[in-house]
Amino acid sequence: MNHPSHPDPTTGAKSAETVLADYIASACDAALPSAVALRTRCHLLDTLAAILSGRFLAAGAFGYRFVESMGEMRGATLLGDTRQSTLEYAAFANAMAAHADETDDSHVRGRFHPGCGVVPAALAVGEGRGATSDVLLRAIALGYDVGARSTIALGFTNPRTTNFSTHSFGTLFGAAASSGALMGLSAEQSEALLSFTVQQASGLSYWNRDPDHVEKAFDFGAKSARNGVFAALLAKAGMTAPDHPLTGPRSYLEAYAENPMPEALTDGLGSRFEVAHSTIKKWSVGSPLQSVLDAVSEVFDRTPTPSDAIAEIVVHLPSNRIHVVDDKHMPAVCAQHLVALATLRGPVSFAASHDTALMQDPEILALRQKIRLVSDEALTHAKPERQSIVAVRMANGEERRHHAKVVRGTPDDQMCAEEVAAKARDILAPLLRDGGERLITMCLEEDFSVADLSAACAISSSLERSTLTWK
Repeated sequence: MNHPSHPDPTTGAKSAETVLADYIASACDAALPSAVALRTRCHLLDTLAAILSGRFLAAGAFGYRFVESMGEMRGATLLGDTRQSTLEYAAFANAMAAHADETDDSHVRGRFHPGCGVVPAALAVGEGRGATSDVLLRAIALGYDVGARSTIALGFTNPRTTNFSTHSFGTLFGAAASSGALMGLSAEQSEALLSFTVQQASGLSYWNRDPDHVEKAFDFGAKSARNGVFAALLAKAGMTAPDHPLTGPRSYLEAYAENPMPEALTDGLGSRFEVAHSTIKKWSVGSPLQSVLDAVSEVFDRTPTPSDAIAEIVVHLPSNRIHVVDDKHMPAVCAQHLVALATLRGPVSFAASHDTALMQDPEILALRQKIRLVSDEALTHAKPERQSIVAVRMANGEERRHHAKVVRGTPDDQMCAEEVAAKARDILAPLLRDGGERLITMCLEEDFSVADLSAACAISSSLERSTLTWK
């Protein structure tokens, strides 16, 4: 492999691999702009809340149970606990929990959920390396940068124009970059890291047939976090690799891209930080339903409304997204259930959106009979993406309508740090002895070590799973 400092012999310019390798190798030494550092802190807190709540959902429970069956090994903490495992296993278990439901963040242009893979990998390696908060935040921001660019460069024109899953690719490249930076890889080792990452790139889009969100958590976050850490360990150990794994013959772009855009791999590095272009969900529900709950809140002025006051609710959703949320058996991804819940009870909390018993509530079931979903092709092409329209005909004949165009929490309408903290409190209050206040303050305001952060995540040993409304 050519040393990264050597220019391409044909063009005299550095290859995309070389530019990325240089960026990875120097990322932990480069201070983030203050606004970017704050956004990274917000995404760290949001992901930790997803991990701690996800521990008690099916995917998270499986991930922890699987790793614990391997026996306790030193390296990094299984968050919410004091037990540890290897860096790879800890990253795996924490990532299974991070995407155990639909609480975690997303990146619309990159078509992946960065936090559920990048943050668990960075925390595992950062804890093992004794990383400070500044270094951890730089590594996490790096993971969002590299992960988003790895999928944007594939040039996919539509989620259905490829058999491959950007959700698997983005988190893998992001987790590998974060891990490599925290391990202090040289530029040459970082270029090798990219090769080991490419060779582990896999993922098919049949994850959307997973009714239980368990393998989906593996596909979106856990395998990427594990494999990203492993790729960094190989590079740190000095394993060698061929050059140009991203752009050369039979490389990543040649194998997977629809419209290869190699320039996108490095475009804006150091000036456009993708964590600032990521979404923190206001509601702990599936992405296509964020705008729907926004619209329901506006239509009913955030006030609970009884079923007998309503004649009909019609929900228009993009035609390429409606199948994801139409009459699903999981409450957090069922449009009809969540619309009924939000109408009858007002703004939807995390606990309410994950309470499966509520799906059999007679009042909610009765209102669901008045709710109709409409596939809307115009919304499919609307910008920004994932808009919805909620139209209501009241029993007295009054008609109400709201078109949710810009979703709260997206880059076009970001939640402030106080709103992210409020979301975290809603999730963490039943889990942490102080309601999550120490963890929130640490993430958003303080310098910390990763070990201290892990300690602040410890769930009370007296917590009974049966006391939670989500299980």
